[in-house]
Amino acid sequence: MNATKKQVKTIDEYIKTFPEDVQSILEKMRQTIRRAAPEAEETISYQIPAFKLNGNLVWFAAFKNHIGLYPTPSGTEAFKKELSPYQGGKGSIRFPFKEPIPYDLVRKVVMFRRKENLEKKRVREYAAKGP
Repeated sequence: MNATKKQVKTIDEYIKTFPEDVQSILEKMRQTIRRAAPEAEETISYQIPAFKLNGNLVWFAAFKNHIGLYPTPSGTEAFKKELSPYQGGKGSIRFPFKEPIPYDLVRKVVMFRRKENLEKKRVREYAAKGP
């Protein structure tokens, strides 16, 4: 659905390639993620918006009929029951445009991934200290 094949370098550039109604959904998704993980770094990865925090946190993207959220397999597995109404694969979720986006659920998934990534960092740092 991306209006252009041009390589984007920022999330702002990515969002601007879509029609206004989709732009507003993408911006709200971005702000939801930002509030759930304020210290995460915004970037473009695989030509879609991504947030990184001690590694990959989540990605999101717009398509013809849906918004995709990619919180890794652990993020989808942890919320399997709540995510059951939405299509998706291992590590991906599709929120159709014809239904309201469950931003509160997105926030919970991102907060889970944030905690997971911060814990991994803590474990790595502890292991690096040695005995």
